[in-house]
Amino acid sequence: MSIYQPCVTIAMPVYNGEKYIREALNSVLSQTFDDLEIIISDNASTDKTEDICREYADKNSHIRYYRNDNNVGAIKNFNRLFSLSNGKYFQWVSYDDKWSPNFIEDCVAALEKDNSTVLCYGKTEFINSNGDYIRTLQKKCRYIDYSEPHKRFRDILINGTSACPSQIFGLIRSDVLRKTSLMGEYYGSDRVLLAELSLLGKFKSLESCIYYRRLHPRQSVKLNPLEKAKWINPQGKRGVKVEKALYEYIFAVNKSNIEIYQKALCYFSIAELSIKKDKWEKLLLPGPNNYFGLFFKDS
Repeated sequence: MSIYQPCVTIAMPVYNGEKYIREALNSVLSQTFDDLEIIISDNASTDKTEDICREYADKNSHIRYYRNDNNVGAIKNFNRLFSLSNGKYFQWVSYDDKWSPNFIEDCVAALEKDNSTVLCYGKTEFINSNGDYIRTLQKKCRYIDYSEPHKRFRDILINGTSACPSQIFGLIRSDVLRKTSLMGEYYGSDRVLLAELSLLGKFKSLESCIYYRRLHPRQSVKLNPLEKAKWINPQGKRGVKVEKALYEYIFAVNKSNIEIYQKALCYFSIAELSIKKDKWEKLLLPGPNNYFGLFFKDS
């Protein structure tokens, strides 16, 4: 039997998402673009998430639902979804966010128009727990659509912190994503993945479609260092954990096929990231944003 190959794979990792997942699924199902598959990987939820997902999967043939026997951690769950995907284009979506109905259609059109663009994302508007508008993201990457790889890479490292969620939940070419290392088991690996993708092609930001990012108390960014370590890998050792994020930036540059002088400029950007005055705390002090994934020891 041949495998159905849709244009787009929508991939939703979830753990205990009963409060928002209906709204997220309804938002995906309301897209004006319909040549897609929706795959859900449930990380052994203990609430009503499984019942809700099975309900939707039973009613819609576009949805495939998978459930892990045990909580394998957020990163493995994210990466698992890509291994299950069949689409030409791939997009992770969060169980607690929403998208304008034209989001996928406009992103697909942009990628089809320019083969040098590897990732497309929309304007970000923040909403609260009730779905009410809070504000629009103003800070943006400035050079992410430039043809020079070293400029795109620097943009991710130096200017990409606030734009990272918008970009990692953008539409990505599957064949290009397959060339990357995906996400590593350390906090901030999504940004490393974006940096690696930036070396492979341009990003496109669209004002025509909107990503509604929900802010609420259970977001991973609001967890303390030990909670983040557990969120990433529940079976991992707690305490001091060093995952060389800076080394991963270097490794991404090393394995890329860009020109030697461009690699040199990328290394300068990594050095700049390390020595910026406002980055020393993240470089030297343990905490949720430490570049090396250094966490306080559990007492």
